[in-house]
This record gives sequence, C-alpha cells and structure tokens, in this order.
Amino acid sequence: MTPDAVPLSGPRFLAEPACLYREMRREHGAVVPVLLVGDVPAWLVLGYRELHQVTGDPVLFSRDSGLWNRWESIPADWPLLPVIGRRQPSVLYTVGERHRQRAAVIGNALEAVDPSALRGHAERFADELIDAVCPTGGTDLIAHYAMLLPVRVLARLYGFPDEDGPGLVTALNDMIDGRGRALAGQAHLAASMAQLVAERAKEPAADVVSRMLADDSGFTHEEIAQDLMVMMAAGHLPTADWIGNSLRLMLTDDRFAASLFGGQGSVAEAMNEVLWEDTPTQNVAGRWALRDTHLGGRRVAAGDLLLLGLQGANPDPQIRTDACALTGGNRAHFSFGHGEHRCPFPAQEIAEVIARTGIEVVLDRLPDIDLAVPAESLTRRPSPWLRGLTELPVRFTPVPAL
Repeated sequence: MTPDAVPLSGPRFLAEPACLYREMRREHGAVVPVLLVGDVPAWLVLGYRELHQVTGDPVLFSRDSGLWNRWESIPADWPLLPVIGRRQPSVLYTVGERHRQRAAVIGNALEAVDPSALRGHAERFADELIDAVCPTGGTDLIAHYAMLLPVRVLARLYGFPDEDGPGLVTALNDMIDGRGRALAGQAHLAASMAQLVAERAKEPAADVVSRMLADDSGFTHEEIAQDLMVMMAAGHLPTADWIGNSLRLMLTDDRFAASLFGGQGSVAEAMNEVLWEDTPTQNVAGRWALRDTHLGGRRVAAGDLLLLGLQGANPDPQIRTDACALTGGNRAHFSFGHGEHRCPFPAQEIAEVIARTGIEVVLDRLPDIDLAVPAESLTRRPSPWLRGLTELPVRFTPVPAL
C-alpha cells in the first residue's frame, strides 16, 4: 500500500465527504489507497466505470472474504469485523451457484410481501410515532422517528413481536457504526435472529422467516439466521438514513420546498436526488482480488481488499458532466449496488415504500414543519459505511394526536 493512503475517518470525512472524494479522485485517480480503523489498508474504488467493472466481474473480484491477505494482522476485537467478517455463513460472503440460490430464497420471501399490507404497516407505525411528538411542537426526527420506523415495519414483516424493536435498533446502530460496541450489537442481533428462526421452525406463520424456512433449497437454520441479519441491517439503517437525508434536503434546499406545502410529487424527486448526492450507503466492503491485476491505473495484489465507493462514484465527472443539474428520474446510481450481489429488487421496493410513506406522513401530519437549528450545524454519525444524521431537530405548530 502507498504511503499517502487516506484515512476513512476524521472530521473531514464526516463533515465534507463529497469534497474529500473529489480531492481523492483528483490526487489519486479512480482507485484510492485508504486506511480503515487500526491503519488497515484497502483500496477505495471511486471511478464509475471501475466500480461497474469490480461489481460486474465476480471471477476476478470475489465476495469471498477468506481471500483477504491481511487476516493474520487483524485483531480479534477489530470493530469492523461485523461488516468485514471472515468466513461468515451469510449470503454476503457466498459466491457462485450457492449465492444465486440463497439470493433467490431471499427474493422470493420478500416478493411475497403484500404491498398494501406493507404500506398499511408503515402508515400505522409512522402515525404512532408522530402521535408521540405532534403535541409538543418540536422533536428530533432522527431519534424519535427515522431511526424507529423501518425496523418496526421490518420486524413485523419478519415475525418479531413489536416490543423487540428498540433493542434491535440499538444493536443495528452499534454494529454498523463500527466502534466500541460493534461486536456486542452483532451478538444481540444474532441471538435475536436465532431465537426467531427456532420459534418459526416449530410454529410457522405468514411472515418472511417462515417462507424462507419453507423453501426446499436445503439451507440450515444458521444460514437463514445469518441472511436475516444481513436483510435487517441492510433494510433498516439505510432506509432510516434515506428518510432523514431526504427530509434534510427538503428542509434546506429551496428546489424541494414544494414538498413542504402539499406537493407530494416532489417527494420522489427528493428521494432520488439523495440516492445520487447523499446516499445512505456511502461505502461497501467489499471485494477481494483473486489474482494480481490492474484497476484504474493501480496494481492490485491478489487478496487485496477493495471498498466500493458508491457515493464517490455517483458524481464521477466522466459520467455526470453537469454535477449541478438535478438528476430527475435517472436511476443509474450505485446506491443499491450492481451485479449479482446488488440489493434484491423486492428489497429495494420495500425500502422505497417505507421511506416514502414515512416522509409523506411527516409532511401530512406536520404541514408547517421547519428546521429548528442552522443547517450547517447538522452532523453525521461516525461510520465509514453509512452517512446518516445524528439528529434532525425540527419545530412545528403543535397538533393533537390521532
């Protein structure tokens, strides 16, 4: 790894990642040497074409983390292990035909979710959360709304009792943020999933877990529990951040002000703009090179870790020549990934329904909502993977609960 590697941490990474990505591209090109927590080296792929190549070539760039050439130097308590795990038996780290089978089981279980029931769950939980704050005239839409809504809907779809929601939220946040409590969060989520799978194996119900267990593809309970952990983590936090980042955009950008005054059509435009400019999933780990190769002018050694710079690649000037123009309905972003390990289409639809419903309920129930602090004071969670707000304080005219 080169001596000028860029740390994926620090104040600039948290406050100005878009500027930092532009500087990285200007100084290092499409593939940037970076350092993760503990000065662990990796390559960050920022070029749109290079990212397309890496995600579209599973033969050369594998999802098998066992190939990593750095395992001998990784400590057992490394806080990023929940995200960059070794030989984890989940769909994320499975390759080839086995991965395609597992992805099909997940896709089929999610595709069977009734769209009207999904929206009904999202509306009901969103209304309950707004009921808790609407008489007060002000709240933090991250802690008291966005961070609670997706997991409650997903927990209902999977088969969890509603009271398990708060514990799952805490565990997921700890695990994804990659800090001191990451391993504890992973342990709580794993235990919860294992218990739910065991219960549904004995007593099936009309939920996602039961449908996965009923599939005849021959996956073990442990494999199903691991895949459910992936689904919950990928479905909750990015969707919560999609809600928060979209509401921030609509509260701070005059181009989307119509959304705040009944123009629901622009909600979808704001949500799509966020996926291009402020996507919740900033970086993804990752891919590992099966052999020595070259990418974006860099020599990548066999076993090197490549991080997928989704946010950094979206505004690549070779693809988007006018970065100031609104993206409109263009969905060629990388926010849901690409290739055989991309987010399954049914999961994308579920996330979009939850996020859009959550945003529309806020605008409908709190029509004169406004930001309660200067926009420049808003801060982000310290995660190398996700870019979400720590808080979004708002004020509004108090209204009675439903």
